[in-house]
Amino acid sequence: QVRVVESGGGLVQPGGALRLSCVASGIFGIYAMGWYRQAPGKQREFVAGISAFSTTTYTNSVKDRFSISRDNGKNTVFLQMNSLKPEDTAVYYCNARPSSDFSGGSGYWGQGTQVTVSS
Repeated sequence: QVRVVESGGGLVQPGGALRLSCVASGIFGIYAMGWYRQAPGKQREFVAGISAFSTTTYTNSVKDRFSISRDNGKNTVFLQMNSLKPEDTAVYYCNARPSSDFSGGSGYWGQGTQVTVSS
């Protein structure tokens, strides 16, 4: 049985930092992994992704502030979020998929972790 579990969300002030973690278990092989987010009243959007070979990609709004990384050879991924803004407030979801095409809703999803940026 595949499980994807996120952790590390919380409340942070604008300009602060958070680090999200995600572990995907029950998967055979090394998968591409990504982070997505969904703010209230908005559609889920792609945030950052990392291939099985550690090639990274980001949405433009986080490119200079967020950093995605993974444990070498494992289906474990991290999202370091710096200089957080109120508009980063959302539920953040982790995804694991066989290919590094991060468009669409394929793959395995976690339950999400809430990130709230507010003073």
